[in-house]
Amino acid sequence: MADDDRVPSTLSGKIEELFRVVRRPDNQPYSNEEVAASCRRTTGESFSATYLWQLRTGRRDNPTKRHLEALAQFFQVPPAYFFDDAQGADVSAQLALIAALRDAGVRNVTLRAVGLSPESLGTVTELIEVIARRERAARRTDTAGDG
Repeated sequence: MADDDRVPSTLSGKIEELFRVVRRPDNQPYSNEEVAASCRRTTGESFSATYLWQLRTGRRDNPTKRHLEALAQFFQVPPAYFFDDAQGADVSAQLALIAALRDAGVRNVTLRAVGLSPESLGTVTELIEVIARRERAARRTDTAGDG
């Protein structure tokens, strides 16, 4: 698994993943203020953009259950994303797919694969895996030569 594909293990990492992947309809990232305002409306409790920034950066790491539930509701993930490692891994996999589908090339390949037989999909998957391994090996070689 590549470094950027790892499931976040910290609360700040999980919140940051949500901000990185879940976007506004115009594909722009949400601001701390937009999310905090929504969370204030949802919980009726204090929830400032500064507090959210502190959660995102790890400066604060003990929010209330209601705050996490409000964040989960805003980003449309189950609250267990923040508490349960297995659930968090499932949600992270779905978020990785959402992020990948933003790439026009990935979308193009995906759309072309619709309707292929299971055997053909298996062949395409194997080919992609071989190419991905080659590219990862090439990047490691390039990186090793830079030092």
